[in-house]
This record gives sequence, C-alpha cells and structure tokens, in this order.
Amino acid sequence: MSALAVLIGAIIGGAGGMQTLSNLSSHTLLSASVNAAAAGICVLLLNRIGLPVSSSQAVVGSVISIGFVSGGVDWLVVLKIIACWITTPLGAAIAAFFLYRFLGIWYRKIPSILAQDIILKSFAVLFGGLGSFALGANNVANITGSFAEIIGVDKAVLIGGLSISAGAIMFSRRVMYTIGTRIVALESFASIIALLAQSLTVLIYASIGVPVSVSQAIVGAVIGVGMARGSKNFDSRMTRRIVYGWVLTPVISGVISIFLYFSLSSVLSVLGK
Repeated sequence: MSALAVLIGAIIGGAGGMQTLSNLSSHTLLSASVNAAAAGICVLLLNRIGLPVSSSQAVVGSVISIGFVSGGVDWLVVLKIIACWITTPLGAAIAAFFLYRFLGIWYRKIPSILAQDIILKSFAVLFGGLGSFALGANNVANITGSFAEIIGVDKAVLIGGLSISAGAIMFSRRVMYTIGTRIVALESFASIIALLAQSLTVLIYASIGVPVSVSQAIVGAVIGVGMARGSKNFDSRMTRRIVYGWVLTPVISGVISIFLYFSLSSVLSVLGK
C-alpha cells in the first residue's frame, strides 16, 4: 500500500518541487546524472548506519556544488529551500504537540478498549497512506528533478515515483527502527499523531513546491509528541547523531558530486578525442 501511495503522490503532486529544483541551477545530462548518483550514494551510505538522512539535502547539496563549479546557482532559491529545511522539523514538532493535546482529549473519552484498538488500526492505515502520498509528492523532485528539463516532467515524475516506491520496500527498515524506537519511546496513539503531523507538514511544503526532508518532519513530530506527553526519556545522543547527519548530508553529497563530475568529464573528454 505504501509503495502505491508514494507513486500516486509523485504523479499528482510532484511537479511543483521539480520546478523549484530546475530553477536552482541549469542542468545537462551529465550534471543531472551526477546529481542523482551522488545523492543516491550519500543517502545509501548514511542509511546504512541507520540515520534518517535527508534526500532533499543530498540532492540540493549536489546541485549547488556542480552549479557552483560549472554554471551558476540561483542563491535566492537556495535561501528559500534552506528556510524551509529549518522550519520543517519545527513546524512538525509544533503540529504534533497540539494535535496530541487536542485529539488526545477525544481519544481518552472512548470507553471501550476494543473500540480504541479498531480506531488506532484504522487511523494507522489511513495516515500511513497519507504519509506515503506526501512522501511521493515531496520527494520525487529529489530523485529525478534534475532530469525534468531533459526528459520532461511527466516521465521524470513517473520514474522518480517508481524509484521511491522500490527504495521504500527494500531499504527503509533500519531508519524506521531508528525513528520508531531510538529517539523517544512512543505508544500507539502517540505514534499515529506523529505520523499525522509529519504528513500534514510535508504536504504543505509539497503544495508550495519546495522539496523538504520527510525524515526531518518525522523526527520533529516524534519530539513534539514526546514533549506533549511530558516525556523526559529522549535519547539525546541519537538526536545529536541525527542532527549531525542533516548537517553533513549536503556537504558529503556535494563532495561526491564534484568528484564524480570531474572524473566523468575527464573520461568523456578522453573518449571524445
């Protein structure tokens, strides 16, 4: 279900984010390929150690690095994206805090444990689908946005949506474990509220055409719910590792992209001779 919702979200809501990334810098087939490869390598490396790395930061870091050395960067677009990166976890945390407080009043009035269980399971499916839809709408630009001007938005959206769906199935388990168990312990209702807050936050940014970090949104939402519950059991060490991952992601991706760009340019130059 999640993979299908991701694909639908990419097709319906992915065009705005692609336009933003297209405006960030000009792209050739070589630079677009390097952007995708560098971001993918960076995300796989950090996912391997269980950090919820931001694919949007990886892509933007790569685009900026190549644009800086080859063709220029629209720094106003960069500032807009960075501002949205900063407000994403904060907005998700605030939304989760108030959603938990407000909906918790209604939820605690349900007298039957069986009814509570049915409602939680139903909302888990509903909000899980909403979150997957938001993931596709937001993140498809990160995957194939650099190719939008080359192959067309429709094809870029479809290829990106299919790629995200495949990645969610094959590589998401470690990060799901980190977010679900190692930041702060959450019971079922709190987990669903965190998912709802993350989904709504990401959808808002997708609607204005700025690809943001879904991982930042869910981490912010988890922290917001924890604060609403009065929890004091935050894993500060893991939280710091997550923040370090966010800071290092665009840097690592940028370094990889420059290395790949100049390496491939040299190879193509030799082959052209």
